[in-house]
Amino acid sequence: MNEVVAPPRRRRWRTWLWKVPLAFVVFSVLQVLVLRFIDPPFSMFMAARQLDAAMDGDFKFRIAHDWRDLDKISPNLPLALVASEDQNFAKHNGFDFAAIEKAQAHNEKMIERAEKRGKPVRRLRGASTISQQTAKNLFLWQGSGVTRWARKGLEVWYTALIEVLWPKRRIIEVYANIAEFGDGIYGAQAAARSFFRKDASNLSAVEAARLAAVLPSPKRYNAARPGPYVQRRTNAIQRQMRYMGGDAYLRSLD
Repeated sequence: MNEVVAPPRRRRWRTWLWKVPLAFVVFSVLQVLVLRFIDPPFSMFMAARQLDAAMDGDFKFRIAHDWRDLDKISPNLPLALVASEDQNFAKHNGFDFAAIEKAQAHNEKMIERAEKRGKPVRRLRGASTISQQTAKNLFLWQGSGVTRWARKGLEVWYTALIEVLWPKRRIIEVYANIAEFGDGIYGAQAAARSFFRKDASNLSAVEAARLAAVLPSPKRYNAARPGPYVQRRTNAIQRQMRYMGGDAYLRSLD
């Protein structure tokens, strides 16, 4: 019998089906590896914010961002970020499954209570680690609907890559430099200048805790003019910073 030969167009599609994923894997690995040694000049979130301003006709808008190496940032800030957002940062491999389970249980209770009262849910608890947030902010997008789920899948991949290819100190260094602390204000130096009129190296414990307290809603809260919620969060973060052991904790990340 004569062998059935696939049409040329189908063969080309089959070739692309494995070449495209392979190319993405190679590209993403090289991308993350390079950024272990080279400081990123911007993040995808920064680019998206600048684009949003342009689309709104605000061509004078400029994001505030000024990279500072970790040893040029007050140790109070990375410590406050860990105390506020990811207390198991030094122990996990990118994903804190215990925190995810606790957040799911908490959120289910909050949703149930809100439904009984006939009111909207006030605050749901997240469980993203600093590694996940670094991956999302640096490489990806916020998204909604289908694009949000696509982003979450890529977030898992990039989180695994930075955990394998970067030391913990590099992860917290990049996060401290790309996190959004106010509308268009990214990173420790821009935040210190914008809110406290000082260099990031001089941030006090309370100032660092305030900056961490506005996350993940930097457009809703203001570190320079903290309301009752930010004040309560600041106090809680400072207590946790003392419990973690201060500078000794950061040295343990080496």
